[in-house]
Amino acid sequence: MGRYILRRLLQLVPVFLGTTFLIYLLVWALPGDPFAGKCGERACPDAYITRMREEFHLDENVVVQYLRYLGNLLQGDFGQTFSGTSVGELIAAAYPVTLRLAIVALLIEAIIGVLAGVLTGLRSGGFLDNLVLVSTLFLISVPVFVTGYVLQTVLGLRLGIISPTVSADAGFGELIVPGFVLASLSMAYVARLTRTSIAENRRSDYVRTAVAKGLEPRRVVGVHLLRNSMIPVITFLGVDLGSLMSGAIVTEGIFNIRGIGGLIFRSIALREGATVTGVVVLLVIVYLLMNLLVDVIYAVLDPRIRYV
Repeated sequence: MGRYILRRLLQLVPVFLGTTFLIYLLVWALPGDPFAGKCGERACPDAYITRMREEFHLDENVVVQYLRYLGNLLQGDFGQTFSGTSVGELIAAAYPVTLRLAIVALLIEAIIGVLAGVLTGLRSGGFLDNLVLVSTLFLISVPVFVTGYVLQTVLGLRLGIISPTVSADAGFGELIVPGFVLASLSMAYVARLTRTSIAENRRSDYVRTAVAKGLEPRRVVGVHLLRNSMIPVITFLGVDLGSLMSGAIVTEGIFNIRGIGGLIFRSIALREGATVTGVVVLLVIVYLLMNLLVDVIYAVLDPRIRYV
């Protein structure tokens, strides 16, 4: 198991270097003046532009810039904005809120999606199966911002059950409805993916063998059927955590959540390249770590995968 994890860790290194270099290149090497609009309606003085280019090393080769950035990143330094604010401090202030929102969304997606998928996969063709299929199709068809505005209007403004917007330091309780909105699309996919996987594996030889051995139905489903059917679902859930964190811009905007989505939006609008680079690099790290976690869970569920 140790060699398997080490092999997976080594595979992450070139992926990390390639993706972060591509991000750095896209943010800093594209045509355009990064200091446009920094001096109000007037163009910035040449002395200011020269000083800023030297301070941010923009007059050096882009590869040298990237290596310098990578060296600082390995020491935990995400750089500074053009106004001198630490990007690490901006991320530290916004990231916990988005992380809580993503965890709430992932739990809702996993619990409701897997439960609905298992129940309908075991009893396909019945009323519950048709109800889940229609409900998930509805969630897939409706854009997330529509779901968000409807729940905010009905539950927040009409019925007064929830606050239409969350507080600055939102706790897990305040994030349940925004988390449901963020998870709604993925939850529908998880339910359908689990249903299909369960329905296919019910006809497998190892399930028939387990039934023929006289095992209790609960053990057949819980130990044999569910364990093998969860592999594609875990893949989806692992990758989806990164998607939830990077795709929270719409949900955070509707419920006025001061998280990483709003920080990205403001940084792009203000052309704060250092902040955009830092946030996206952090999301890449989250994606890579979640993929590593998924690979480890694979190996636990099916030991044969360690030798592939």
